[in-house]
Amino acid sequence: MGSYPPGTVVLSTGRSPGARGGARSRPAAGEPGLGTACGSAGQPVSSLYGRERETRLLGDFVGRLGGGGSAMVVRGEAGIGKSALLRECAGVAAARGVRILRAAGVESETHMPFAGLHQLLLPIRAEIDALPGPQRDALGAAFGMTDAAVPDLFLVALAVLNVLGEAATGSPVLLLIEDAHWLDRSSADVLAFVARRLDAEPVVMLAAIRDGFSSSFDGAGLRELQLKRLGDDAAAALLDARSPDLAPAVRRRLLKESAGNPLALVELPLASARQADEGALLAWLPLTTRLERAFTARVSGLPSVTRALLLVAALNDGASLTETLNATSTVVGGAVTADDLMPATAVGLVDADEAGVAFRHPLMRSAIRQGSSLSQRHLAHAALAEVLGDRPERGVWHRAAASAGPDEAIASELEEAAARAHRQGAIMTAAAALEGAARLSDDPAHRVRRLLRAAEYAVELGRQDMVIRLLRDAEPLEMTQRQRARMLWIRGSFTDGIRDDSAQALSLAEFAEGAAADGDIDFALKLLWSAALQCAWTQIDPRARERVVTVAESLPIDDLDARLLAILAYAASIERGAVVIERLRRLVASPPGDAQTARLLGTAAVRVGAFDLAEELCAASLVGLREQGRLGLLARALVVQARNAVHLADLSVAIPAVEEAVRLVQETAQPHLHAISQALGAMLAALRGDLDGAESLAAEAEQEGLPVGLRPVLGTVRHARGLAALGGGRYGEAYEQLRRMYDPADPGCDVSLYCCAVGDLADAAVHSGQGAAIAGIVEEMEALALRTPSPSLHAGLRHARAVLADDAEAEPFFEAALRADTGRWPFVRARLQLAYGEWLRRQRRTAESRVPLRAARDTFDALGVIPWSERARQELRASGETSRSRNSEARDKLTPQELQIAQMAADGLTNREIGQKLYLSHRTVSSHLYRIFPKLGVTSRSELDAALRPSL
Repeated sequence: MGSYPPGTVVLSTGRSPGARGGARSRPAAGEPGLGTACGSAGQPVSSLYGRERETRLLGDFVGRLGGGGSAMVVRGEAGIGKSALLRECAGVAAARGVRILRAAGVESETHMPFAGLHQLLLPIRAEIDALPGPQRDALGAAFGMTDAAVPDLFLVALAVLNVLGEAATGSPVLLLIEDAHWLDRSSADVLAFVARRLDAEPVVMLAAIRDGFSSSFDGAGLRELQLKRLGDDAAAALLDARSPDLAPAVRRRLLKESAGNPLALVELPLASARQADEGALLAWLPLTTRLERAFTARVSGLPSVTRALLLVAALNDGASLTETLNATSTVVGGAVTADDLMPATAVGLVDADEAGVAFRHPLMRSAIRQGSSLSQRHLAHAALAEVLGDRPERGVWHRAAASAGPDEAIASELEEAAARAHRQGAIMTAAAALEGAARLSDDPAHRVRRLLRAAEYAVELGRQDMVIRLLRDAEPLEMTQRQRARMLWIRGSFTDGIRDDSAQALSLAEFAEGAAADGDIDFALKLLWSAALQCAWTQIDPRARERVVTVAESLPIDDLDARLLAILAYAASIERGAVVIERLRRLVASPPGDAQTARLLGTAAVRVGAFDLAEELCAASLVGLREQGRLGLLARALVVQARNAVHLADLSVAIPAVEEAVRLVQETAQPHLHAISQALGAMLAALRGDLDGAESLAAEAEQEGLPVGLRPVLGTVRHARGLAALGGGRYGEAYEQLRRMYDPADPGCDVSLYCCAVGDLADAAVHSGQGAAIAGIVEEMEALALRTPSPSLHAGLRHARAVLADDAEAEPFFEAALRADTGRWPFVRARLQLAYGEWLRRQRRTAESRVPLRAARDTFDALGVIPWSERARQELRASGETSRSRNSEARDKLTPQELQIAQMAADGLTNREIGQKLYLSHRTVSSHLYRIFPKLGVTSRSELDAALRPSL
């Protein structure tokens, strides 16, 4: 199961009556229902038949509500008792005065955006009005209460987190999510996001998931409880309690066939009683199939009208009893009433009340559907579509399901439904609707257009399997040149251009030129950006790079267009470095107001080594992206900010940026960026002197980057290991790692990265006696410096010239380097001062050496780069001067997230404002500050600014 942080749980769930959006599966009083049974005196089976440990564990888990919240997932096969345990937890919680909110996924509802979330929050909808405006509006749009487009999903998630926090102010809250694997994707993504942030809330979430199903809770870092089958004694006790009069031979056979599954122990005896032939137990079939057949056996003896009712209820994606009755009337051609459900209720298949029809177990629903013919299902769907004439957003799905062949009218309706779903932020629903529309398209041109649009949405979801399937269906169809270009772009978008394929980059450039000729400049820029990413991530033929640049510069757009500058920086960071830097300097003078524009400009600045320019642009982009809730883009922007801050050794920025980047790229499913974030974390650890941590993170990043040849990742890993070795005084090892960055045959060779590492390489080479060995590399770097004014490259070369020069010629190089404007590059300047002090001491100019060494030591102390602080202190000791001990800084005492919160609080932000920026509840922020104050030795927010200021 892997390791999980304490206090998180995911459970597999059953159904609650009366919830919005579909017929629910639930147990009736006294019924075993979801894989459990009741013994005498109404005792739950989980206490009697082998579930004592799980019951105790979940009872303790729910009991934690008084001290903060958490989430847990309960997994297990169908009928294993997941819902029984959830019901027992609900009983424990209710006895303690805990407020219980329920939701249940329904297979037929997966296309209904936010249906599960609406179901969960319906009892506390009044609290929504108390949310801040943007969050209130986000939930209103998600639930269809307004016509506004749903903003980024994560703004909805923040709203849910806060509304649950407010609901829990009076009493703790227990969230029970049954059959979470069947939640609509929008609801599941939101709840998985919320589950990771409940530690400071009096809210516990239990989500039940059936084995073999994927869900948004997978990989969420939540604690899991895996339910196993009952042991022999518990299984026998349950069977004897439910079916005490079985013949010994039948009892033995049922115990064997049930294999410890509680639902099978209850249902298979009922099925066998209806079968004359023992072989009809179908032992050769999977257990789930046998259970479905057992339920089907119960259905077969019911009146025809009741069977029709059950089929309509199984196919209905709504909970309304009236809908089910009216649609069944159409199917049978006569009046149908609730009394016609009584035979099904009598044999324990369903419950029915004003709230709707509730199946006792999800397998009953699927068994009824599987047991019907295709024509019967078509007729039932058609009847439901007719009943839902005033609900087109639901009716269209039934019309599509009832269609036996192409139908352009229905396909058009599905396309409109896709547009509505996309506006609501329900990308999975939109993709499914377009895929369905493509299936029903009678015109191949419409079909390919819809398939490609669906594939674009699948890219947004990070669903590679879906992208591959959709493109495979589209590829044989006749396409226009534009559509071929779009297919190529979709493939590149999904992989971020990570393919060593110069031909593809050339094709993208050619397609972009064609799109521009047709007047579609935006699409041309998208194609060129995909090609530029490929140029940056992999080794591309120079001719392909030149073609990308030529087409980009031919577009009729403003020279200062952020998209153009990003393309040039990524496709030709050296060849167009001067152009990009000059234009960036003009733009920084009046920073762009648009967050996405600022993000692209910051990305371009980092790529060409202009870290001083990137600093402001990165910060500007983060503000807007946080406000808009665009966490996918925010994660990318944080990675750029982290790289920039690490290269500047600005640890106060780098520490929280790396931590948040790692967390958000995982939450937004961007695995390549996760690898980069880990590699940057390794560089950060090396700068801080955490050599073990640096190697651990570097190894993890390398493991992710090697299989797909992620050159920026592998190059950053080399740099991180080189820095760690430098900090540990292992200069030969540092030289070997850094030298590999310049080897074209090495998978970590990347021009943008090695332009930033030349000073480190020179440092390692000099201290390991390899100075002469890198003369050729330095010469190549000097040649590149004639083509680009990259500040990082020129700073590194100034350092390299000084430390590599003969003793008789070195001083002018040191003096020239120290005269350069390095106000925004304190780490670079301090490294020069350290090297100069070392050189002066070697020249027996001991008194002179102390001045630059002191300056270097003080800067390193302020920056928090401990290995370099120690080197400076060692040199000072060798010069005869004793240094004071380094003061522990705030960043040494706080976790990355605590540091980020403390910085925001010091800037005057309230807890709610901090929570909105970091997508945390205000109560979580308050909890962090409660721990931060004593760590920093302060008692109020007004003291934070001074406590966070580096000691000099």
